[in-house]
Amino acid sequence: MFKKRKNKKGGKFAKSKSSSQSNLNLLQKPGIKFFKQCPFSGKDAPTIDYKNIKVIRKYLSETGRILPSRITSVSQKKQRELSKAIKRARILALL
Repeated sequence: MFKKRKNKKGGKFAKSKSSSQSNLNLLQKPGIKFFKQCPFSGKDAPTIDYKNIKVIRKYLSETGRILPSRITSVSQKKQRELSKAIKRARILALL
């Protein structure tokens, strides 16, 4: 993975990477990044509201915990709104 090469100063060895693909995931093709768009942004997106229980339930786990945005691909701003809506719905016993 690393090749040893002589350094210009003092003849000591330095490590260099053999290829640019060393940091890739095993299942990921080189040059392709996986990115999902936020489901709450764009046209015809549902609004985040504590009364809209069908939408809120999609972002809760089976045990009732809020799913993280890295799993649901919700943007940071919308994740904050979503968590507030979930907490309000819990207080009002809608969930």
